[in-house]
Amino acid sequence: MTASPTNRVPYVHVDAFASRAFGGNQAAVMVLGEWLPDALLQQIAAENMFAETAFLVATPGGAAEFELRWFAPACEVALCGHATLAAGHVVLRQDDEREVIRFATRKAGVLAVSRAGEGYELALPAITSDDAPPAGIADGLGKAPAELAWSAKGYLVARYDSEAEVRALAPDMAQLASHGDMAFIATARGQETDVVSRVFVPGAGIPEDSVTGSAHAVLALFWPERLGKESFSAHQASARGGDLQCRVEGDKAMLTGQCVTVAEGLYYLPG
Repeated sequence: MTASPTNRVPYVHVDAFASRAFGGNQAAVMVLGEWLPDALLQQIAAENMFAETAFLVATPGGAAEFELRWFAPACEVALCGHATLAAGHVVLRQDDEREVIRFATRKAGVLAVSRAGEGYELALPAITSDDAPPAGIADGLGKAPAELAWSAKGYLVARYDSEAEVRALAPDMAQLASHGDMAFIATARGQETDVVSRVFVPGAGIPEDSVTGSAHAVLALFWPERLGKESFSAHQASARGGDLQCRVEGDKAMLTGQCVTVAEGLYYLPG
């Protein structure tokens, strides 16, 4: 059955933290006229099978221009960087005069995306990782790291001595998934960039994420003291790969990267 015009939603496929198509992290961005039932939003995200689908609803006259929610294939998430960057890209390219766009989120406050050269700068809450990690939480990574740092907000940082160790990891995804939708961040000093990382979130239906903005909101605080520099370049060494610039400004992690629009069309909703 063909969907009626009122059941057709604009759909944009964006590669975020990428300077070319087929790199970075894929996100679907969908601007809704009003919020759909949560169960339907989750079904759409599962159908898309991207790390996250970003849903937007305009909020004229509010503290932000849009309300924003993110859904992974298996659940709604509290914070997603790459899909926020993608949402900013979609909105800002429609208005050449606008320099910044703000999104009101349910668990991460108001997030801003602004133009920065050929790309965008994303301001996320900087996330500390100075809690004591639970015993055995890193066992599923397969190789013991040189250092562990943990955030009760759902992030584990495992620092290794070399980029080669990070790239060689073959985690036990089932064991990692047993901890819920925690993000496991394996990281080291990089060879061509200051920092390299890989990120695993199998508990949220994402065995290995391509490029993870929220993980770099953790690394933006973790690495400066260890590097001896306030800002740094970062590469996420997934199969697709992606590049960011990271720094901290007040209580914000400022992440800079590019976006590429890969596809646009209409999503046909049931009903």
